[in-house]
Amino acid sequence: MTTTAPVLLAGEWRPSRGAGSFHADNPATGEPLADLYPISNWADCDAALQAASSAASALRTTPRDQIARFLSRFAERLEERKVELVDRALLETALARTPRLADVELPRTTNQLRQAAAAADEGSWALPTIDTKLNIRSWFEPMGPVAVFGPNNFPFAFNAVSGGDFAAAIASGNPVIAKAHPLHPGTTRLLAEEAHAAVQDSGLPVATVQLLYHMEPDSGLRLVSDKRIGATAFTGSRAGGLALKSAADGAGKPIDLEMSSVNPVFVLPGALAERGQKVAEEFVSSSLLGGGQFCTNPGLVLLFAGSAAEQFVATVKEKFESANAAQLFSSAVARSLVDSVTSWRAAGAEMVTGEGPVTAAGYRCANTLLRTTGDRFLAAPEKLQREAFGAAALVVVVSDVRQASDVIAHLEGSLTGCVYSDSQGNDDALYAVLAPVLQQRVGRLLNDRMPTGVAVSSAMHHGGPYPATGHPGFTAVGIPASLRRFGALRCYDNVRPARLPDALGDRNPNGRMWRLVDGRFTQADA
Repeated sequence: MTTTAPVLLAGEWRPSRGAGSFHADNPATGEPLADLYPISNWADCDAALQAASSAASALRTTPRDQIARFLSRFAERLEERKVELVDRALLETALARTPRLADVELPRTTNQLRQAAAAADEGSWALPTIDTKLNIRSWFEPMGPVAVFGPNNFPFAFNAVSGGDFAAAIASGNPVIAKAHPLHPGTTRLLAEEAHAAVQDSGLPVATVQLLYHMEPDSGLRLVSDKRIGATAFTGSRAGGLALKSAADGAGKPIDLEMSSVNPVFVLPGALAERGQKVAEEFVSSSLLGGGQFCTNPGLVLLFAGSAAEQFVATVKEKFESANAAQLFSSAVARSLVDSVTSWRAAGAEMVTGEGPVTAAGYRCANTLLRTTGDRFLAAPEKLQREAFGAAALVVVVSDVRQASDVIAHLEGSLTGCVYSDSQGNDDALYAVLAPVLQQRVGRLLNDRMPTGVAVSSAMHHGGPYPATGHPGFTAVGIPASLRRFGALRCYDNVRPARLPDALGDRNPNGRMWRLVDGRFTQADA
C-alpha cells in the first residue's frame, strides 16, 4: 500500500490532517507516478501560520550573516544532491536532463540563492535612510510570513522552496510557507528536505521553511487573507492569481502576482529585408524552447505586409512542421492550449499550421502557427491576446505604421516586448514612433533578441503591467529589487540610539552597507 508523503510543519515532517490526496503524472508517458501527496485542509494551513508567526518574530533579531549562511548552505546542499534532484524533475516534467535541468536551471537556482545571500549579508537592499538633523531614520524591515505559490514550468528556479520568490522572501528576513505545484511535488519535497537541513545547519528558527503540497481552494483563499500572513507571491494562471488577489485585497494583505503574458515581437521592414530568415529561425527556436512553456514565450509577432512578411511566415511554418510536436507538462496544459487556439480561430485568426493534440505517448500538441490582419486584431484584441501556454503563436500582419501603433495601443501588459530593426538605421524613424508606446505595455524592452532568456542579474526586471503581473512595480528576478517586495517601510523618529536597529545607528554596522545619510549614499558612518 502506498503511503501519503508527510508535510513539513514547524520543523517536523508529519502527516497532513487533510483527507484527500493526489499523484503526479509522468508527462512523457501520461502514466501516473506511484507516490501520493496530501491535499491540505485549513488545519494544516493554520498550523503553518502559527509556526511561521513565531519564526518571524525570531528572525527579526537574527543576524543578517546567519540568514546569508542559510541561503549559501542551501545552495551547497542542492549541488550535493544534484543527480537525484535532476532525475526526479525529469520524471515529473519531462524537461531535458541536459542542458535544461542539470546545466542551466539548477545552476541558475544556486546562483540566485547565493546572490540573495550576498544581499542579505550586506543589507543595502533595505535602503537604510538617515536624517541626522531631524533625527529621523527609516528602512525596509521584514513583513512577516510569506506564502509562496510556485508555478508548473520551472521545477527549480521558480519553485516555491528554492526559486526567486523564496530566495527574496528569506533574504529579506521572512519565513516561507511554500505551496508546491502539484505537477512536481516529488521534486519540491527533495528541495524542502535540503532547505530544512540547511535551516538546521545554520541555526535558523525551525519554521523558517515549511511545505504544503496542495490545498483545498477555500483554504488557499483563507491563507492569503489571514491576519498572520505578511505577504503572498504567486506565479500561475490569471484565473488563479485573481482569485487569490481578491481574497488578499479584501483583507488588505500584499500579494505579488505573475500571470499571463503574450510577449509581442515586432519585426520591422528593414530587419525583414536584411535578415528575415535569421530572425525567423530565432523566433522558431524561442517559440519551441521547452515546448513553449515559458512565461516569456513570444506568442504574438507583428509584421508589415509584403513579400518579406510572407517569406517569414513560410519559414516559420516549415520549421514548425519539421520539429517534433511539443511535449507539454500535463493534460490540463494541453487542453488549455487547444482552447486558446480555438478562441483565436473564433475571433478571425487563420490556421497556418498545427492540428491540435498529437497521438503519441504523453501530452503533446502540434507546433501551431496562426495569422490574422491588423484590422481583425483591432476588431477583437482581447480574444486574440488570450495566452496560449505552449508552442503556439499568432502573426499579425499590419498595413502601415498607423495600424501598428493602433495594435500596440490595444495590447495588454506583457513581461517583455521585442523590436527587431535594420542594423543600418533604415528602421530608426519607425522605431522612434513604435518603441516608446510599446515600452509602456511591457516590463522589459528588448532589441534584436528573443525574450525567452531571463538573466539572473541585478538589472533584470521580470515583471510588467497587468495582466503580466498584479502591479507594474513587481519583479520576480533582480536582486535587490525583488527583496523589497517583502519589506515593510518602518520609520524611527527621535528614537534613542540604543533602541535603533543596527543599520540605522550612526555607525555603519559592517562597513559595506550603502545608506542614504543626509541625502548622500555612503558606506561611511553617519
